[in-house]
Amino acid sequence: MSQAVKVGIFATVCLVILAVLIWKIEDINPFAVEGRRIDAVFDSVAGLDEKASVRVAGVRVGRVDGVGLDGIKARVTLLLEKPVPMPKGTYARVANLGLLGEKYIEIVPGPPGGPDLPPGTVLPGVTPPTIDEAIAKINDIGTSIQEMTGTLSGADLGGNINHLMDELELTSREIRLVVAENRANLTATLGNFREMSAVLSRELPRLAEQMNRTLTQIETLVADNRGDVSESLGNIREVTDRLQTSVDNFNQISGKIARGEGTLGKLVNDEKAYEKVVSTLDSIQGGVETLSGTLGAINRFRIDLDMQGYVLPGLEDSNSQTTLLLDIDPQDEKRLYRAGISSPPGGKRREKTETITVTNPDGTTDVTTVNKITTEKTYAATGLFGYRAPGDVRLFAGLIENSGGAQVEYPLLDDRFLVSFEAFDFNRPEDLSPHLRLSGRWRFHPNLYLVGGYDDFLEDDSYFLGGGIRWNDENIKYLLGVIPK
Repeated sequence: MSQAVKVGIFATVCLVILAVLIWKIEDINPFAVEGRRIDAVFDSVAGLDEKASVRVAGVRVGRVDGVGLDGIKARVTLLLEKPVPMPKGTYARVANLGLLGEKYIEIVPGPPGGPDLPPGTVLPGVTPPTIDEAIAKINDIGTSIQEMTGTLSGADLGGNINHLMDELELTSREIRLVVAENRANLTATLGNFREMSAVLSRELPRLAEQMNRTLTQIETLVADNRGDVSESLGNIREVTDRLQTSVDNFNQISGKIARGEGTLGKLVNDEKAYEKVVSTLDSIQGGVETLSGTLGAINRFRIDLDMQGYVLPGLEDSNSQTTLLLDIDPQDEKRLYRAGISSPPGGKRREKTETITVTNPDGTTDVTTVNKITTEKTYAATGLFGYRAPGDVRLFAGLIENSGGAQVEYPLLDDRFLVSFEAFDFNRPEDLSPHLRLSGRWRFHPNLYLVGGYDDFLEDDSYFLGGGIRWNDENIKYLLGVIPK
């Protein structure tokens, strides 16, 4: 067995062990069905760890899938592994398993029978008082009790009560003195009220007479200005006549419309014209809806731009490869598209047949056929149509590096680890085996990853190792925004 094969087997075993360790540490079952994610916002989640359990009525239904900041509040992502009804009014709270147990998230459903929460709803979170806050409250209560007991213990209760009774008796005596001293004033006030009533009884007849004279003057004023009032009434009659004329004109116009006269009358009374107008409006509405649907579908597309490079130590010449890929996901949970260009190591191998004719001195000819294998440095194109199978297995078929092929991808650990197998170039010169490639990709940063695996292990038998960078929609928008106009 060659040294390259041993190194390749060792690298493969290391990758398998690394994958098993990641599965165990992350406590993730790659074959489990992905649950429902929902977010909750809390004032504080002190002591709550990621992967803490999520419970409903004390029964575990999921786990915490992420904890982060949303402004000055804590935003917690909950992964529900079991179906949980969430009517309107549902909220989340932080609870403890026992007095000193671990913290978990308790989902408290709203009133049964209510409407379900719409997708994307963020649950309100309730944070219970912490141990420090409870101890501070108890300390404040103890201080208050201590101060009150100290006051009572240092006071003379009997003396205080006697002093209170003395003060009450003194106050009562002063009230009686005030009433006795102001008796004369109260008598005088009542006398003033009697005098006021007598004055009113004398003056009311005079006030009534003055009001009568005022009414007589008003009647005289109206009589003197009767002509002006008549003129005003005439103006009102003229305005009324004009309004009547406008009403008559409106009746004539409505009569013409009712009889089908004029463009508007034909439109109202002719059923065909009405149907044509409605049909035209429906066509315009359909065009607007189609345009809105098309723009909405374009906005739903997810685009990823991937550039990677790796070296193949097992090859003697041209032992590196660079690839640029464009992935398009229409977000319909089924279709995938991939296009790219790469520079394969060793270039493109071609088989060329040459015929050599040699003329001998005696006039005879010898014909020799020579088959030559040439290697050309070129760029290879990739164009694949993909399908998302159950379990998030991704199947691709189409063109891989200028030849027909197929590819299978399987993501693990929320797409941080990706296993890929490619098979292409089935009609290679010199009856070579198809080109097979097994690779693994580990994304340790949202935009950076490492890649490694085994390439063409049926023929050249070479492992490879490298890295790459990946831009998503937001990164591409940012890059296009900073390009000078």
